[in-house]
Amino acid sequence: MGKPGQQVTEFGVSGGTIQLKRIWVPEVPVALEFNGLAYAVMMASPSDLADFALGFALTEGLAASADEVADLDVVEVEKGWICRAQLAGLGIEKLTERVRTRVAESSCGLCGIENLDAVAKPLPKVAAHEALAPAAIFTALGKLRDHQPLTKETGAAHAAAFCAPDGTILHAREDVGRHNAMDKLIGALAKAGQDPADGFILSSARCSYEIVEKAVRAGATTLVTISLPTSMAVERATAAGLSLWCLARDDSVIRVA
Repeated sequence: MGKPGQQVTEFGVSGGTIQLKRIWVPEVPVALEFNGLAYAVMMASPSDLADFALGFALTEGLAASADEVADLDVVEVEKGWICRAQLAGLGIEKLTERVRTRVAESSCGLCGIENLDAVAKPLPKVAAHEALAPAAIFTALGKLRDHQPLTKETGAAHAAAFCAPDGTILHAREDVGRHNAMDKLIGALAKAGQDPADGFILSSARCSYEIVEKAVRAGATTLVTISLPTSMAVERATAAGLSLWCLARDDSVIRVA
């Protein structure tokens, strides 16, 4: 297994070799415990874990707001990290039901869902909003790299950023997992009291079903991703009224919903 700063050999097609020093993207087990119950173990990068736990609770429906998550504590242990928090409100019932029926752990947005009806459950409608100006997307893309220190070191991390309507990046989070980066961002916004509807979310990841779900549940109205969406992502975004822009590049972008 590679270690941070390990010396590696790069082989070229012509047969030449180059000695390089590579920094591996951090990936460790992160256990999430709510009200003393083990809920999930995720593979994540060990930064901004308090934001991660808060955002995860919000996008999983365990909490309706940051006020329902208390005593959030992050502890490093021998084999990884543990995030502990106390939940209030209706999330307690969902927590105990999930723990009772849980069969698998994953960063996938479908983990723990046991039937097709649950997958197709309608998302809440997003708030009415004005269409985003493409120029704002290009502005945000031009500044995103400045908010990606982990990507600069490793070239292997995902980023999620919250941008003002003019494209100014106000918050950004990184992680080895695209879902985790979104959860970290959503937690950071909730902690700061920032309404996601007051701007747009920019994700460096593939636009899958889960990314759309997290954006809608967080209260976002507009999502921009660098990769194309899946068919289910488009269907869910359209049904919820989420404005979805994809394949974002420095000089072009596609609106798909």
